[in-house]
Amino acid sequence: MLGTVLYGTGDVRCEEVVEPKILKPTDAIIKLSASCVCGSDLWAYRGVRDVNEPLAMGHEYCGVVVEVGSAVKTIKPGQFVVGSFCLSDNTCPHCQFGFQSSCEQREFMVGAQAPYARVPLADGTLVATAEMPSDDLIPSLLAVSDVLGTGWYAADAAGVQEGSTVVVVGDGAVGLMGVLSAKQMGAGRIIAMSRHKTRQDLALEFGATDIVSERGDEGVARIKEMTNGVGADSVLECVGMKESMMQAINCARPGGKIGFVGVPHGVELDGQMLFFQQKSLLGGPAPVRRYLPHLMDLVLTRQINPGKVFDLEIPLADVAEGYKAMDERRAIKSLLRM
Repeated sequence: MLGTVLYGTGDVRCEEVVEPKILKPTDAIIKLSASCVCGSDLWAYRGVRDVNEPLAMGHEYCGVVVEVGSAVKTIKPGQFVVGSFCLSDNTCPHCQFGFQSSCEQREFMVGAQAPYARVPLADGTLVATAEMPSDDLIPSLLAVSDVLGTGWYAADAAGVQEGSTVVVVGDGAVGLMGVLSAKQMGAGRIIAMSRHKTRQDLALEFGATDIVSERGDEGVARIKEMTNGVGADSVLECVGMKESMMQAINCARPGGKIGFVGVPHGVELDGQMLFFQQKSLLGGPAPVRRYLPHLMDLVLTRQINPGKVFDLEIPLADVAEGYKAMDERRAIKSLLRM
């Protein structure tokens, strides 16, 4: 079968790969209905992360189960399923506490930019729908498996609640999902920090009440001006750079909360600064499995449409264009059809 393989900086190919097989009794094999390129895939594509050997790409997925291992009890062939990019048993103490992304058996999904994929820890990772969803819901269900789940975690970690003032730092797919999530959680004011018209428009559609185009100290000053010098109750950091992290911390009010989900690159924080800021930080890889049932229900009942974040749809064979378009910011997120 064809699959996506990254060889080095800017070198991603769709080529023949080995079809996945059951390797452990807890595995499942699924036929993907769609896959996509993630913003985190671009770190290796851009050479920020070392690639020492060819990498099978893809960790966002949904589709139909075709085979399960002998130990799998809750998932059956023929079911439509959505899973998290973090694979978990959903039974260990960390999973039971709601942090499946720190599961004692944690693995990270790979090889999902292909027609078929192996999903380890299938019982703990996959959630099945009651019936086969309609095709128009596939993009939104795919979004649930990572980008929406991550945006939701950012909002949850930042303590977004009814009536709160929220700032979202980052206008990529995760930031836009953070806007949608904050809206669902009842935020009274959602300020999206973005310089790009198409992303600003989508942020407004997802529920943003204000757009701030300034960045860094200028962006912080604008937020303070808009909040009468107070700052935001909750800030979602959805980029992962030192500048964006400091922008997020400085936009929050004393006692405010920052949910950070951008994979950190070059982020170093000073202890004295943190001590006197008096703000809470919680982040890391999103425990998407905690949110899967609720988010899937919101999609299946058509209360939300996160699939709108996919503004480029291409066949798997053209995956290199999907990466390039996102790298050049010509696309927010690329959807791959098998």
